[in-house]
Amino acid sequence: MTSSFIRTVPAILALGIASIGFSAVAQPATSTTTVAPAVAPEPTVTEKVKDGSKKAYKATKRTAKKAGHATGNAAKKTGNAVAGVGHKAANGMRTAGHKIGEKIPGTAEHDAVKKP
Repeated sequence: MTSSFIRTVPAILALGIASIGFSAVAQPATSTTTVAPAVAPEPTVTEKVKDGSKKAYKATKRTAKKAGHATGNAAKKTGNAVAGVGHKAANGMRTAGHKIGEKIPGTAEHDAVKKP
């Protein structure tokens, strides 16, 4: 063994033991005077179900209301579209009737064409 090795071993041991002592001193002492925070009691299963059913009822009510409004709006738009198509078809039939009436003697359309 060399003399440098013999000198470094006790120094390393002294540092190791000192570090254990320092870490033990640095740890806080456990205090017996600390008070645990008050914890609210957990709701019972019945309370959880009651709360959940209220939320579900409100969500269903809200969604049904939205669906009702959407259905009403869609019905109005569909009614307007059907009415528009119906009016266009009726106008086309009237136009065709007027054209036919112009050619038939004794009809108002025929007489109207002759006057001017």
